Amino acid sequence: MAKEKDKKEMAYCPVGRFFLDLEKASGKKSKFFDHLNQSRVEFLKAIRSLVDEKIENLEKKGPARGGKRVSKIKVE
Repeated sequence: MAKEKDKKEMAYCPVGRFFLDLEKASGKKSKFFDHLNQSRVEFLKAIRSLVDEKIENLEKKGPARGGKRVSKIKVE
């Protein structure tokens, strides 16, 4: 039952699922699929550039400055 539940709850990336379905539907030895494969590479490079940019922005900000301090509150 647990294994069945895990399988049902899996989520797929719609873009990846689209490419997988296309490959199953047609032959893989065509210029069309060469272009699709290259587009997947370019898509991943675009994602990587977004991640790199976010990392650079976070590094430029530096560590968070202590404005507010945490205090312990006794709860009855």
